[in-house]
Amino acid sequence: MLKKLNIGCGKDIKKGCVNLDCIEYPGVDVVWDLDQYPWPLEDNTFSEIYAKHIVEHLNDFKKTMEEIKRISVNRARIFIVVPHFSFVGAYWDPTHKRFFSYFTFDYLKEGTYGLPIFKTKRKKLNFTGEKYTFLNYVFNPFINLSPVLYERFFCWILPCAEIIIELEVEK
Repeated sequence: MLKKLNIGCGKDIKKGCVNLDCIEYPGVDVVWDLDQYPWPLEDNTFSEIYAKHIVEHLNDFKKTMEEIKRISVNRARIFIVVPHFSFVGAYWDPTHKRFFSYFTFDYLKEGTYGLPIFKTKRKKLNFTGEKYTFLNYVFNPFINLSPVLYERFFCWILPCAEIIIELEVEK
């Protein structure tokens, strides 16, 4: 049976998933501090993993990605959402430990700096996140037309909220 995991779920409980958070909210199945390694999850268990606005809160990006790979089956899909470095909310939250560019996850393609290897299936810049989503229809095509040009010349003029990425585990 294929299993799904929702890490750092908070109050966003997903049906059909093992919901993991450091706080014991209603619906959380596993209470665990994700900065403590290894996570209390078995190797090669999950076919889908969701990490929405959690990775930026964790101390060690490399160890986090290693744990995600360890607990994933081959060809598992990993769905990650992180704030874009140009978004003011990325700086407001004092618990954010790092910032992300459209290109940050490219380092996982070849295992640069000893990072685990993942295949990128898709990624996009998302203008507003969950607020004012109607603006995404206007601005998302523009900011995703050329992420290099956007980040180099326009992101401080027209900041976007987040990066959405889908990875595939290669074992």
